Amino acid sequence: MDEEGFPGGHFFMRLERLSNNKIKIFFTFDDLFDRGVTKEEIRGNSIKVHKLFQDMVEEACEELDFDMSGSIAIEIISLQAQGLVIIVTKDEEDTLTDEEDYLNLKVKMDDCPHILFFFQDIEDVIQLCYRLRLKEISVSSLYLYDDQYYLLLEDIQENFFDAISSLAAEYGRASTLTLYRINEYGKCLIPKEAITTLTGYFRK
Repeated sequence: MDEEGFPGGHFFMRLERLSNNKIKIFFTFDDLFDRGVTKEEIRGNSIKVHKLFQDMVEEACEELDFDMSGSIAIEIISLQAQGLVIIVTKDEEDTLTDEEDYLNLKVKMDDCPHILFFFQDIEDVIQLCYRLRLKEISVSSLYLYDDQYYLLLEDIQENFFDAISSLAAEYGRASTLTLYRINEYGKCLIPKEAITTLTGYFRK
């Protein structure tokens, strides 16, 4: 997979080619706010936001040599504490002539009520789980992917997001992987009850 940080003319983006007809773009909320765009404006799908994402997609596609001709669908996923992931998909079944060639932006905004962090050492995961025991996190799963451990925290109350993300950042790094990717290609070591299992098995 092609993955890189790309300091484009207007944005710093992490880019990844997922397949021949699909790429992923990630950028932080800080980068978004620096350009005067709020979450409310994104949800409102304004002309300003449309132009912003079109510029970002064009820069990313040029960097990854991704053909933008035909119908292009854009899915925007909010990772709450981390930033935004933009999935760009080209409809390979389009049979348009040069005169009909167009960019079709289909923007869908989803909120993902989860936090996903990755760690080099299982000991860091265990120490974090001890600190998360009293945070009332109902669903927590541990994955192994590319020789790194991933802790997925789900169903987190909105008012706890920032505190839990800050706590997790003391031990690991926020991941930009989508849930589809971690579930499809990662190995699930402990489903649903990682915090309870790890703190029960590895007692201090």
